[in-house]
Parts: sequence; structure tokens; C-alpha cells
Amino acid sequence: MTFTVTSTSFTDGSTLPDAQVYAKGNRSPQLSWSDAPEGTRSFAITCFDPDAPTGSGFWHWTVANIPADVTALAEGASSAGLPNAAVEGRTDFGPPGFGGAAPPLGHGPHRYIFTVFAVDAERLDVTPDSSGAIFGFNLHFHTLARASITGIYENRG
Repeated sequence: MTFTVTSTSFTDGSTLPDAQVYAKGNRSPQLSWSDAPEGTRSFAITCFDPDAPTGSGFWHWTVANIPADVTALAEGASSAGLPNAAVEGRTDFGPPGFGGAAPPLGHGPHRYIFTVFAVDAERLDVTPDSSGAIFGFNLHFHTLARASITGIYENRG
């Protein structure tokens, strides 16, 4: 079995719809995952843009402590529907929660990599004030498997 993630909001490698664009809908996408490895005690999700002109990419979403019996999030879950135990961290926009695609005008296409992590701990030591780097640090030591799906978006004005 292979740990996988899919979305009804977009398909891997396709253009993100307006609902997932910061200035248009700013809704977290629907995500489903399956075949997590034995020993999974929780899940985490990140959305990262490695193409942002920052030298270090851009964190658009970080979520941890999703219970192990949850295998999907509905579109818009970031604003109204995460499991009670889940913790969203700060994005590079500033506050916690999902921040949609927002590449600079004319910068070309950006990749938005949504990764679901199968985690060997029920809770990671993160808070709503934790940065993407802190989420990544904690995930480095507790990830059993990961699965990703990538959406593309280009701001053409």
C-alpha cells in the first residue's frame, strides 16, 4: 500500500481554481488521504510555495494534530471545519489559517505543494503562533510517511 492524497478541488499538476487564490476565494482545498502506515497517531498538512521570490519559499498553510481517524477535510475547512484537536500555525502572510495562492504579478507559475504527513505522535508541540519552520522541525522527527499533491497558479493580472 502507498500513502496517497487527492483533492476534489483540483488535480495534481493542474491550475488551482479561484477558490484557492488569496484575492479571489481564499478557501483551503478539499483533501482526502488513504493508506496511512501502521503506527499513524495523527496527521499534519502543509502548503508550501517553493517558487516564491524570498530565498526560502512561502508557507501558505500549516496544520497539525489532526486525529488519526480523520482521512479528509472539506473545502474551506481552515475557516470552518477542522477537527477540534487540530492546530493551525502562522503562515508567511502572518496569522494562522489558510492563505491562498498569491504569486507576484508577472512572476510566472508557482507550485503550491499540499503535503499530508502521517505522524507517529498524537500531538506535536506546535501552537497557532508556530511558524512553518517550527512545524517542519517537529515533522522531521515524527513523520512516518508523506503524500503530496501540487496545484499551479500564475498571476497574470
